[in-house]
Amino acid sequence: MSTLETKLRTTLIDRLRKEEITTPDEARLRRWCVQALNPQDLLITTVEQNRLIDAVVFSLIGLGPLEPLLRDDSISEIMVNGPHNIFIESQGKIQRTKHHFASEEQLRNVINRIVGPVGRRIDESQPLVDARLPDGSRVNAIIPPLSLTGTTLTIRKFPTKPFTLQDLKNHKSITKAQADFLKDAILQRKNILISGGTGSGKTSTLNALADQIPHTQRIITIEDAAEIRITHPHRIALESRPANLEGVGEISIRQLLKNALRMRPDRIVVGEIRSAEAIDMLQAMNTGHKGSLTTVHANAPLESLSRIETMILLGSQNLPLSAIRTQIAQGIDIILQQARLASGQRKIISITEVLPTLKKDEYQLRPIFSEKL
Repeated sequence: MSTLETKLRTTLIDRLRKEEITTPDEARLRRWCVQALNPQDLLITTVEQNRLIDAVVFSLIGLGPLEPLLRDDSISEIMVNGPHNIFIESQGKIQRTKHHFASEEQLRNVINRIVGPVGRRIDESQPLVDARLPDGSRVNAIIPPLSLTGTTLTIRKFPTKPFTLQDLKNHKSITKAQADFLKDAILQRKNILISGGTGSGKTSTLNALADQIPHTQRIITIEDAAEIRITHPHRIALESRPANLEGVGEISIRQLLKNALRMRPDRIVVGEIRSAEAIDMLQAMNTGHKGSLTTVHANAPLESLSRIETMILLGSQNLPLSAIRTQIAQGIDIILQQARLASGQRKIISITEVLPTLKKDEYQLRPIFSEKL
């Protein structure tokens, strides 16, 4: 922190205390900064003045040096690797920024400013935490001794408006033929599994598909962190809850999924299946909740089905593999495979139909669309 920045910050803090203001607004702080600048301070360029005022104001409210990055709609991810290394992802490409924290203490204070309002904490006894910002952006923080590279903070931002199939077409993530096929699949109430690696765009595609569900149908969305954003008049949004500081009170995706079946849903949308809830999702798809949607981490259609098998076996080891495969084949109609290309572009690389019958206890997959990478 520069001498001038420290001086301005101290001036503002003293004035806040003098006027007994505990929750200052940004406009007031900016005005005070301008008033506090001496004539010699005004010799710096306008750009430098604005940067100085931003740094001072954001150190008192907002999230410090992260604040301008959060306000930039072109940025999709913010990655903080210690106080002096802040990276961003923009349009699929990762780059280092000039922004940085003044110290490890400031970084920790910003993390506590994020997690405090949602009843979480981070310290040596609780060295990792998941939270979210008021706008829904997902936050993860991890500190030593778990992080060997120092305090690490990751923020995944989300678009301010719902993502649509047209947006996917505009970003060349999907072709018109694929979009038309998926529109029909939603109307025909096909159960769709979106498969892809980390950062491949699964959530954006899930949003775009869920947006196509007719408004006459009741949707229940279930997530670990609220990422599904659709303008649907009859949507019930459920979110899981981790255990509290005493280790109690956890509500899992599986519990929410079981409860959702009692809420008269037409369709169920699960943000991501990761463990034993996979069997409950399949049962829902097979018992009157056609047209449901979910995502899974996998790099190929067949691999996605194998991942679901593993989840079910880990959660319910009494089921024979042949019975599991029958449920999967009868429950999932379409697998949509996503990938993040070397250029950073996110793209749907294949759409595959899962035939409802097994052949010699093996899945029968029929390619519908396939992109050459």
